[in-house]
Amino acid sequence: MSHPLLYEINTRCWLRELSTRLGTRIHLANIPEAEFERWHRLGFTHVWLMGVWSTGPRSRAFSRHLPEVRALAEGTLHHFREEDIAGSPYAVGNYTVARAFGGASALQAFRRKLATYGLKLILDFIPNHVGLDHPWLAERTELFVSSALEAEGTFWQETKAGSRWLAHGRDPYFPPWCDTAQLDHRNPATRVAMVETLQAIAAQCDGVRCDMAMLVLNEVFAKTWRNFPTSYMPMAKEFWSEAIAAVKKKSPEFLFLAEAYWDMEARLQELGFDFTYDKRLYDFVVAHNPPEVSRHLLTLAPRFLEASAHFLENHDERRIASVLSWPEHRAAALLMAGLPGMRFFHDGQLAGARLPVSVHLGRRPVEEPQPEIAAWYDYLLTALNVSAVGRGHGALLAPNPAWPGNPTAQNFVLVQWQAGPEQFDLLVVNLAPHDSQCYASLTVAGLAGRDWHLKNLLGVEVYERRGDDLQQSGLYLDVPGFGAQLLHFQPAA
Repeated sequence: MSHPLLYEINTRCWLRELSTRLGTRIHLANIPEAEFERWHRLGFTHVWLMGVWSTGPRSRAFSRHLPEVRALAEGTLHHFREEDIAGSPYAVGNYTVARAFGGASALQAFRRKLATYGLKLILDFIPNHVGLDHPWLAERTELFVSSALEAEGTFWQETKAGSRWLAHGRDPYFPPWCDTAQLDHRNPATRVAMVETLQAIAAQCDGVRCDMAMLVLNEVFAKTWRNFPTSYMPMAKEFWSEAIAAVKKKSPEFLFLAEAYWDMEARLQELGFDFTYDKRLYDFVVAHNPPEVSRHLLTLAPRFLEASAHFLENHDERRIASVLSWPEHRAAALLMAGLPGMRFFHDGQLAGARLPVSVHLGRRPVEEPQPEIAAWYDYLLTALNVSAVGRGHGALLAPNPAWPGNPTAQNFVLVQWQAGPEQFDLLVVNLAPHDSQCYASLTVAGLAGRDWHLKNLLGVEVYERRGDDLQQSGLYLDVPGFGAQLLHFQPAA
C-alpha cells in the first residue's frame, strides 16, 4: 500500500513570490532547482499545483464584487489593487494552462523536472461545474442544467442556438457559486464530455484532486436538482465508475483524490478513488477533542484509513498556526504525518503562516516564517525519511489504560510502522494538554527472547526494554502534554 506525502501549492501566489524574490519572471518552465531539491529532501512524493487552469473576465468580474473577498484583500494585502483579485481557480474558463504560468509546454517541463526527483504531479479536476467564460456556455448549452423560466440561482445566457436560463453551480447546503455554470450530469452527453476532459487532463499529470466529488453522485445530484426537471432517464452507472475506469485503463497508476464530505467517503472509495478527504479527523483535532480523535481512528476499517487523506490545512481551511497553540500544532502535525494513507501538507503551513488567503486572490500577504515552526517541520519530515513511516505497513494500536481509573489512555494515538523483520517504529502522540499514560500492546512478531534498543527520532531519549516484558504487558508510556515521539526499535547489541 502506498502512503503518499502530498504538498499543495497555490500556483498563482507561489510563482508571483518567486518572481518578486528573484527579480525576474518565473513560470513553470524555469522554477529554481532549489524548490525541487527541497521537496525531495523533505520526502514529498506528490506536488499538487492548485489552480493552473485558465480563468476568464466574466468570472473574474464576479469575484471582484464579492464583499468578503474584497474585505479580506483590503485587510491583509499591502497596497491592495483591483488586479489582486484574479478570480476563482474553481470557476474554470478552460482546461488550458494559464498563459501567465507558461502554458502547456511549461507545465510539461515542470512535470519532467519533478520526475527527475522522483515526484509526481497532481492537478485539479472540477466535475460539477465550469466558469462563466467556458466555451461550452455558448457552444454546448445542452450540457448544463437549465430552466425555461427564470428561477432562483439561474442566469440568462445568450447562445448560438438561442438563449435560455442556466443554473449556477452549487452545493445544496450553501448559496450558488455565481461565477460558475452547473453541468447536468443527468445528460449522457455531459458525462461523455467530462470524461473526455478528464482524459485530456490525465495526459498532462499523474493524478487529479477532484473538487467536491460527492456532488455528482447520482443520488446527490438528483436530490440537488429535483426542481429542475429533465427528460433524461436515470443513470444506471455512477459518473465516477465510468470516468475512473476510462483513465485507469490507459494509466493504471494514475491517482484519484476526492474532496469529500457528508459520509460519502466510503462510497467514493468503492467507485475507484484512491484517497478521500478525512474531514472528520480534522474537525476533531481543531475542536481540541482527543478522545474523539482516538475513537474516530480506531473505528475506521484499516482499508478505509489507508485510503484517507489526512491534513491540518488546505486552501479551504483556516491556517492551522492561527487555530492551535504551537505545542498542540506540533503534536497534530506528527499525527497527520504518521497515519496510514495520504499525508497532506499545504503551502505556507511549513513556515507557520497565519493569515487567510482566498482562492480568488492572485497575491497573498507577506509573512515572515516562524523559525520554531519551520525548524520543527524540517526536523519532522527529515526524521520520517529515515523511518518506516509511510514506507512500511502501518497499523493503529489501541492504547490500554496504565492502571484502573486512569482515563488518559484515550488521549493517545499510537501507530506501529514496520518495514523489516527486526526494526520497526512506533509513533506516539498525546493530544491532551496534560501528562497522559498508557500501555502500547505491540503486534510485531519476535518481540520476546531479546532486548530492544529504543531511540526517539524526534528527540534525544534512548531506552532499553526487555522483549519478554513488551510481549507480556506492552510498552509503558508516560508522555507530557502534547508530547510527540517517534520511537525506533531495533535489537539491542
